Amino acid sequence: MTSLLVASRGIDWFNERVGRICDYLIAAACFISAGNAFMRYALSYSSNAYLEIQWYLFGAVVMLGASYTLKQNEHVRVDVIYGQLSDRGRLMVDLFGFIVFLLPVCLILLYLSWPFFTRSYLSGEISMNAGGLILWPIKLVLPLGFFLLLMQCVSEIIKRVAALRGLIVLETKYTKPLQ
Repeated sequence: MTSLLVASRGIDWFNERVGRICDYLIAAACFISAGNAFMRYALSYSSNAYLEIQWYLFGAVVMLGASYTLKQNEHVRVDVIYGQLSDRGRLMVDLFGFIVFLLPVCLILLYLSWPFFTRSYLSGEISMNAGGLILWPIKLVLPLGFFLLLMQCVSEIIKRVAALRGLIVLETKYTKPLQ
């Protein structure tokens, strides 16, 4: 179990770095969006590439940031019963959800998104919009995001099992988002 916990820490470390990169991608998307608006309204110049790069950055943040969100225990969950459970009960619910739902979904979507990317890459697919960008980089983000989420799911399973065995203490408290 010790070697699995070391692997879990490695996955956590990597996804933490990816999450930090996503912070910069958000900033880049904001600057590009502001620059695009300025050029369009102040200079009467526009390009579809500027719009598409914003979409690419947003898609990358969502797909690559999902693993970091899971690591931070900030993912969406149904809290009707979860908040009422004991720490051990929450660990078991998390473990069940990861094994029965998240793990298979990640595997299926990774399997389905890889050919989607490879077809685009091999054909040199380009956006149909005038001045648009090549499409394979954003399509690569799909399998990459599902792979990172799969790895973080494995890390979370390892940590939940270790916590249930009493080897580590894991914070199971979940704060509902304010609405």
